[in-house]
Amino acid sequence: MKGSYFLVIRLEEEKRIRTKGKSFELKPGYYVYVGSAMNSLEKRVARHFRREKKLHWHIDYLLKEAELLRAYLIPSEVKLEEELSREVSKFGEPVPGFGAGDVKVSTNLYRFEDEPDEVLRGILDKLGLGWKIVKSEDDIGKIRW
Repeated sequence: MKGSYFLVIRLEEEKRIRTKGKSFELKPGYYVYVGSAMNSLEKRVARHFRREKKLHWHIDYLLKEAELLRAYLIPSEVKLEEELSREVSKFGEPVPGFGAGDVKVSTNLYRFEDEPDEVLRGILDKLGLGWKIVKSEDDIGKIRW
């Protein structure tokens, strides 16, 4: 299945996240990462839940230091990553340069002081998109579309 996703992440304390080429100073709070998987949505999101993996994308380095609370899987034949990122940017504080190397937005990571689920559901409803929430890698295998 193709599609996009939101990752809802909690960072308990201030951290410097170092990737291969960049460093990001992140404050405690909730973060939403916007991604896409135009080959296998379920496999990509399952990978994000795994603790043991090769560090490849910016998000891998953050998830090593933070807690992935849940993911919203948004099936679509069209790549919606940029549109979703622009919508989330209206509500969250952007982290410039994080995880947006292949899209025309400046970031795919946004900080929220409080849990962002109401905002995310509002965005998905506004855009008329279907979605499912998973809270673990095991949940992904139980999804029924």
